[in-house]
Amino acid sequence: MSGLDNVRRGRDLTPYFRFGRRAGPRRRHEDEKPLPLGRQIALQLILIGISFTVLFPVLWIFSISVDSRGLFRPDGLNLIPPSVTLDAYTKVLTQPTSNPISFWGLAFNSLKIATLSSFIAVLFGITAAYAFSRLHFRGREALMIGILGVLMLPAVATITPLYILLNQFHIEFGSLSFNLRASLLGVSLAIVSSQLPFAIWNLKGYLDTIPKDLEEAGAVDGASQNQIFTKIVLPLATPAIAVTGFLGFLGGWTEYIVTYMFIHGTVNDWTLSVALNSMVGQFARNTPWSEFAAFAILFAVPVSVVFFVFQRYLVGGLAVGGVKG
Repeated sequence: MSGLDNVRRGRDLTPYFRFGRRAGPRRRHEDEKPLPLGRQIALQLILIGISFTVLFPVLWIFSISVDSRGLFRPDGLNLIPPSVTLDAYTKVLTQPTSNPISFWGLAFNSLKIATLSSFIAVLFGITAAYAFSRLHFRGREALMIGILGVLMLPAVATITPLYILLNQFHIEFGSLSFNLRASLLGVSLAIVSSQLPFAIWNLKGYLDTIPKDLEEAGAVDGASQNQIFTKIVLPLATPAIAVTGFLGFLGGWTEYIVTYMFIHGTVNDWTLSVALNSMVGQFARNTPWSEFAAFAILFAVPVSVVFFVFQRYLVGGLAVGGVKG
């Protein structure tokens, strides 16, 4: 096993470092004392109240979705419907709107936008963040401030210039011929423009915590700069990459205004968010609330599944401060 492998996977640094501090025997003054009973009860009541505030809207939406009455107007904040049925879910999965596109077609379009935008944002974000974190070049501070300025802009402020810019490109490749603006690719690029500044700053802050000693040890063992980046830095930055990728996926999955403005006339390119909004009638009484609620629940399920599958990467800490020994 080479020295580079020793740096990358030869030693597990986690037992020695947790959240940037050396993990040793607990000192006496670090031992936590039990809270008084009254304070424990007060904290528990506060947490129960917060949980109820967060969960009540979700439970209420689910209650409406399984209500057999097929309400066109919610009749109150009732969590227990008089009778239960899954007809609303069946209708949504079969034909969610009057337009000729299925639920699975909508979901696939949303998946393409979410996956492509998050992948591009993480790919370019990690390379740019590594350059800002490790390299010192002229104009570095000005570029970082410029990226921060773009990050501070509201997303809606960039829709018009992006619309005009992407509308000027017409893609022709073999039998394919489409306007870049009126396509899922153009929507993904527009979303990346708002996700990339956040990805750069978020990943740079994390890369700054990775000790340079590990990279220097790899260089001493003969590793090239690319090997150091791919075999040492990237594995250590997995938690930050997972968080950035998940937030990018979430943003692409739920994006509405950009998608609607760019491709609202092309029904076959509609996403779940656009179709969900189209279910809302001109007046509240014209909205099939049971189907709307079922659609909303199904809309949220994939993101929840992604979170639970990659939960250990999203909430996992990174052991920092270790050097080759």
